[in-house]
Amino acid sequence: MATQSNATMDKLISLCRRRGFIFQSSEIYGGLNACYDYGPLGVELKRNIKDFWWNWMVSRRSDIVGLDASILMAPRVWEASGHVAGFTDPLVDCKVCKHRFRADMIAEAGKCPDCGGALTDIRQFNLMFKTFMGPVEDSASVVYLRPETAQGIYVNYKNVLDSSRLKVPFGIGQIGKAFRNEITTENFIFRTREFEQMEMQYFVQPGSDMEWFEYWKTDRQAYYMALGINPDKVRFHEHGKDELAHYATAAFDIQYEFPFGWKELEGIHNRTDFDLKRHQEHSGKDMAYFDEVTRERYIPYIIEASAGADRTLLCVLSDAFEEQELEKDTRTVLHFHPAIAPIKVGIFPLVKKDGMPEMAHKIEATLKPHFPVFYDESGAVGRRYRRQDEIGTPFCVTVDTESLQNETVTIRDRDSMQQERLKIDELFHFVYRKMQV
Repeated sequence: MATQSNATMDKLISLCRRRGFIFQSSEIYGGLNACYDYGPLGVELKRNIKDFWWNWMVSRRSDIVGLDASILMAPRVWEASGHVAGFTDPLVDCKVCKHRFRADMIAEAGKCPDCGGALTDIRQFNLMFKTFMGPVEDSASVVYLRPETAQGIYVNYKNVLDSSRLKVPFGIGQIGKAFRNEITTENFIFRTREFEQMEMQYFVQPGSDMEWFEYWKTDRQAYYMALGINPDKVRFHEHGKDELAHYATAAFDIQYEFPFGWKELEGIHNRTDFDLKRHQEHSGKDMAYFDEVTRERYIPYIIEASAGADRTLLCVLSDAFEEQELEKDTRTVLHFHPAIAPIKVGIFPLVKKDGMPEMAHKIEATLKPHFPVFYDESGAVGRRYRRQDEIGTPFCVTVDTESLQNETVTIRDRDSMQQERLKIDELFHFVYRKMQV
């Protein structure tokens, strides 16, 4: 469903607040920087995106299972992973205006991008949020809010393997919150301090890792096409030697052309056996896998596919947004794939009399147990269409005089604005088919 989006960040942010997708956190107190709340439509859209991902990555496959690991983990997990010692960004402060920046994001070294003042020397800043477990705040009670969800999968790798009777190759998928005390946040929900990750770690035999790496590159690209994203705005970016993480032998980003430029949407990495070996060394637990066919023991390599739920939502919003200049007005429309649209059907009586509202409410009651619908009898039908277009509702059903005679209704398609008549008892199957990928 490729559309020519003409979104700008100002237009998206305005729409999100006006129509109840996303609000600034703690707004009545002046807001909390880089923290956001999802409103009635936003929470439905985000839940649908996560469900879409889960169905694609876990439910439809027999070789991937799910996990929901704890946000708080033993501090030694983060020592083993390298986060305690090395999860840092270079930090500088302006000596004049006191603003704080990541040193690697400053165009002119030593000069404040806001006021031109001199900057302090670079110091390393650890991005993990630190807190304390228990009543005493001392070094023995320090714990961290997890900066990524992957480690919960690695430390549970043997538990999942032993309890599920899976065999290599297999994967573990997880959706969950992560927290990073970012120095510089940017571009609305693109980079925030609290965010949700959707990621899958795939455990493979050493030697087959690059074959599986290519497989997951192809699969993840197909996922975004199924989500309805414009293929012209999606590309791969290969990590050069200077970009590769220390644990990776190969890495690609899937990038999307946001209104603020090409940015990472998802990372696909060949993490080798680095993670499992580190946890084996620090925990003393054997992480080796015994292959009953080849009679080999080895520590699996890991192929990672890690996406952000919030970034995916921003991508979907950016890609779906369109302003159309019509003869008499401007039409704002969100071209969401029906599977992820917050509201699937708008239901309208043509007028508020002659039994039309009663019939419309009956249709609402029939469809509502199966997917979200919205009943609206306020204002002209054209204006009601516009309101549903602006929140991405793919179909609008109108009860009119003919409906009372033969139990048919008009159903309008959001993207084409074309209408057709359907029998009321055909509505559920019509919408259900359109929602399928």
